Amino acid sequence: MLKPLLLLSAAVLFVIAPTPPTTLAAGAVPQDASNPVKPTAANLEKAKKLYGQDCAICHGDNGNGKTDLATSMSVTLADWTDPKSLAALSDQQLFDIIRKGKDKMPAEDAGRAKNDEVWGLVTYIRGLSKNQPTPPPAAPAPADAAKPGN
Repeated sequence: MLKPLLLLSAAVLFVIAPTPPTTLAAGAVPQDASNPVKPTAANLEKAKKLYGQDCAICHGDNGNGKTDLATSMSVTLADWTDPKSLAALSDQQLFDIIRKGKDKMPAEDAGRAKNDEVWGLVTYIRGLSKNQPTPPPAAPAPADAAKPGN
């Protein structure tokens, strides 16, 4: 009688035990569970093309938001090359912003982009911060320049 009770207890503990967090491979794009589109090369290529057609004119080719059109419309756009700029938004929130529009940003009409294409855009946009070149380290000042009188 004791063995089945111990086995049942172990099974219950196994089921309710918290699972350890998973880590992403280097360079992987984080996604929340609501995003059904996997970041495959083909999906990202489609998203890049759609981004170039519909988003880059305002948000910039690299996603930094510094474009002439944004300036002329008097809007300040988030710099997506900075990973912190999207950290507070879930994939679902980004999807909703793209699909429904926000402030002066028009909605991405369902006839122009299917839901899976918009989900691909979410993944692509999150990846823009990963594609930025790392700035070179600052050169140290020459030792002679620091001495007064030289």
